[in-house]
Amino acid sequence: MARRGNAGPPAGSGFPEWVEPMAATLTQERFTGGDWFFERKFDGIRLVAFKQGADVRLYSRTRRLQHLPAVASAIAGLPVRDAILDGELTWKSGRTAYQVFDVIWLDGDVRSLTLAARRELLNALKLCDPLHLVEQIADAEPWERARAEGWEGVIAKRRDSAYEHRRSKHWLKMKCELAQDFVVGGFTDPQGGRVGLGALLVGYFDGDDFVFAGKVGTGLDTALLTELRARLEAMALEKTPFTKAKGLPRVRAHWVRPDVVVHVAFIEWTVHGKLRHSRLLAVRADKRAQDVVRTIRASS
Repeated sequence: MARRGNAGPPAGSGFPEWVEPMAATLTQERFTGGDWFFERKFDGIRLVAFKQGADVRLYSRTRRLQHLPAVASAIAGLPVRDAILDGELTWKSGRTAYQVFDVIWLDGDVRSLTLAARRELLNALKLCDPLHLVEQIADAEPWERARAEGWEGVIAKRRDSAYEHRRSKHWLKMKCELAQDFVVGGFTDPQGGRVGLGALLVGYFDGDDFVFAGKVGTGLDTALLTELRARLEAMALEKTPFTKAKGLPRVRAHWVRPDVVVHVAFIEWTVHGKLRHSRLLAVRADKRAQDVVRTIRASS
């Protein structure tokens, strides 16, 4: 049996025992275009299905065998001898569904075909419940639909991409952003050709503590960088105002009185309680710094 991490045999060889699933790269960009397909990002378990005749094997992304009789039976009934499908296992109202978004093998290796061609093969399969073909999203701003409908996000996939056994920039995941207020407790010096400041050091109040939540370095144009530097320098402190401050920068950091409130978008909280992929949305003048607490908890 192939070891975990082995992508499987090269294109054109025999039916593989295992293939490493293609993975999407996280992006903060928001775009559309004719070169890309857009799909819902499901919050489930990655599932790769292997069919050889009547024999069906279902594996998680980490190659753990899954026992799903209804899914296996539906795959066994497909009108092909050999197939490898890629998708996400989801649950809703106690019902299991296999959300199929790609095909790797269909009575032969199809990994080198374009995604558009592989989608045509999937369309011709006419999947039946609990197998569901993941629909393509034609919205002008698919990420806005994701946020409105409570999805985890959307996946952008290049129409001309082959199936790769790695994390690829031909598949990009746009996760729905979270947003809340934070208080500026310091900033770092700019690097390279940047002016004003490098990143804001932000936090929130938890009782008597001022907790460091991370850096915010994007979303600031040149005018705002210059304006904030002048404003914050007038509020300078000799020591950090953060009382819980794991991960503070050790060099090129300046401390300020925690009075400036900013509204920040971010993807998620890390396991260490820091912001991941944060960006500034606005500087607020209508909220007191002392009222800023953590309002969004890490997802389980």
